[in-house]
Amino acid sequence: MADRETRPTTVWSRPERGARGPAPERSRTQITAAALALADAEGLAAVSMRALAQRLGTGPASLYRYVGSRDELLDLMADAVAAEVDLSGPAGGDWLDDLVGLALQSRDAHLRHPWLADMNDRRGEVLGPHAIDYLDHALGILAPAPGTAGQKLEAIGLLGGLAVLFARREAAAASTGDPTTGDPAARAAHLAAVATEGRHPHLLAALTAAGAPPPADRGALFVRLLRRLLPAMLGQGEP
Repeated sequence: MADRETRPTTVWSRPERGARGPAPERSRTQITAAALALADAEGLAAVSMRALAQRLGTGPASLYRYVGSRDELLDLMADAVAAEVDLSGPAGGDWLDDLVGLALQSRDAHLRHPWLADMNDRRGEVLGPHAIDYLDHALGILAPAPGTAGQKLEAIGLLGGLAVLFARREAAAASTGDPTTGDPAARAAHLAAVATEGRHPHLLAALTAAGAPPPADRGALFVRLLRRLLPAMLGQGEP
């Protein structure tokens, strides 16, 4: 009983709508789908109860019978995106391969919905049922991996953070119409010129040892970083 009394109230802890009043005309799923379409088309700032009601051809007051506030609507939207990650595939037998595959799905979901990262920056993240399914699935993938439970939770958090970071970079490149966000060869040449001025010996040594940079492939870099960082966190990190 005590747990029930102290558990935070979320939109999912209440019935979809009250028992009183006329028969429901729509569902939370339909309302959330319309909000997703609005955010994808016009950005998160465009999502208001009034704008959503106009999109659905109804009055704002009718939406409050299903969703108590705009914040609750945002929670539903975030969880609907979490549902886009496919958790049904069988484990491949290699926890690192499976976790990288999950990270790639998460990055792709953020690319489809670039407003999601801004939402979580401003409000924090309320875990809905699909997000909790994702977390549990990721922990299941990590069951045979080394590391403590705390390290595994941190690794999943790192995975999500990198997915958001790389999605933002790709979205920024797309918004400028330049898939490389500038000329990588020109950037490398500028950095090399600065390093050879003599005031940055450590940078010069690192660039000399590294040689020519690899082609600008963010997808490959994303996977490469995950494959380096995740095992280090789980096998070498502090408990």
